[in-house]
Amino acid sequence: MNPPILEMRNISKEFPGVKALDNVSFRVREGEIHGLVGENGAGKSTLMKVLTGVHPYGTYSGDILLYGELQQFAGVGDSERARIAIIYQELALIPEMTVYENIFLGHEISNGLVIDWNETIKRTAEVLRRVGLDINPSTKVKDLGVGKQQLVEIAKALHRDVRILVLDEPTAALNEDDSENLLNLLREQRVQGVTCILISHKLREVIDVADTVTVLRDGQTVVTLDAHQGEVSEPVLIKHMVGREISNIYPDREREISEQVAIEIKDWSAYDSGLGRFILQDVNLTVKKGEIVGISGLMGSGRTEFALSIFGNPEGYNVSGQMFLGGQPFQFNHPGDAIRAGVAYLTEDRKGKGLILIQDVKQNITLANLREIAARGVVDNNAEVKVANEYRASLDIKTPSIEQKVQNLSGGNQQKVSLGKWLFVKPDVLILDEPTRGIDVGAKYEIYTIMNRLVAQGMSIIMISSELPEILGMSDRVYVVSGGRIAGEMRVEEATQEKIMDLATDY
Repeated sequence: MNPPILEMRNISKEFPGVKALDNVSFRVREGEIHGLVGENGAGKSTLMKVLTGVHPYGTYSGDILLYGELQQFAGVGDSERARIAIIYQELALIPEMTVYENIFLGHEISNGLVIDWNETIKRTAEVLRRVGLDINPSTKVKDLGVGKQQLVEIAKALHRDVRILVLDEPTAALNEDDSENLLNLLREQRVQGVTCILISHKLREVIDVADTVTVLRDGQTVVTLDAHQGEVSEPVLIKHMVGREISNIYPDREREISEQVAIEIKDWSAYDSGLGRFILQDVNLTVKKGEIVGISGLMGSGRTEFALSIFGNPEGYNVSGQMFLGGQPFQFNHPGDAIRAGVAYLTEDRKGKGLILIQDVKQNITLANLREIAARGVVDNNAEVKVANEYRASLDIKTPSIEQKVQNLSGGNQQKVSLGKWLFVKPDVLILDEPTRGIDVGAKYEIYTIMNRLVAQGMSIIMISSELPEILGMSDRVYVVSGGRIAGEMRVEEATQEKIMDLATDY
């Protein structure tokens, strides 16, 4: 068994009013992939920020040892010099710069005062081959897909000869193929002696690649499990993460689907003049009252574009086709039209587009329907407080106060606030775009339970998801989008991951 490369002993870290880490111990063997899991707010990212110097020595208690030697990092530069690198879910690349400029930024190769660009490009090509990325080093980062950008980030770390590579939710925004490519890369780096710490809510990915898994809960170490001893499984991890057993992450529900069609889309096409091509062509889709319809497909297939095009078309596509709500024809020229007609859309990007992070829970929940709580253009503060408290209770939003800023909530509770905002407009049709992206298993279960409750009350849900188990676990029917077209439709009883992927790669 390999010796430990890293030991974090009795780490405690406090923020005002919150003890984020409480006597956490964490031990990683050299050359292993070590999974670090836990619910949002468990302390995973805080622990890694302690390790990488984001929270410098003196702001926490406890010890960090590398190869048995005590480390006292005053900042990120110190951890980098110790050959530790971290890659966050939000990538730290500069879009307008080339791949080679990004990889060597701050570590330029120079001859005296002049940067040697030829040598820079040569070394970039070498490190890109190491991560299996066949692109021109002179390509601008903005012209790469998210999966390739993630590999550029890893190449950036590897060229500095890292000993410990930390990946914080690296596959959250990746499709199935890109996720598998990244996991294969981690396996290859393990063979080459790189030690990896993988933080992920996707437990199946952790189980697939990790040698060891540590579970944190409420800022404390719960358990460390050895995969090679058969100790790691999804039920075991879930039990340790949430403190209870969840036998089925997708809660059962009695399907009471009406024959009444809530929304019907006919011959729907959308042309993006900026791209100079159709992004949707001849899409036909129906959703019945009380039904959850899943939309699956690879990233870039047109799933989100479809949702936006029917939700008032904020991107300004040239749209043709027909939309019917409750059998009546509708045409939306603005998202406000959609909201007033009973259609709501929860974006896949809750932090960038779904919430105003610097505002509080109360303001975010009422944001999309201020008319409901205003008189003569002035918001009734008492009415706003009442509404916010109602949704806080019904959605079980964990926050000390509805005056708490949303940026201070966990990902799962942020998602509940975003959901509450749209439920307050009282929609008949709710479009959920990646509703559980970046949230933990316990929060996912709560979101699924809320979805079941909503359709039981007669609401209709369109759910876009990149996670095939989620599509199969929550949908009544599944549409598969490929190349901007509907490649297939099936009842969930007929659907399998293989069938969906076969259709998703049809065009």
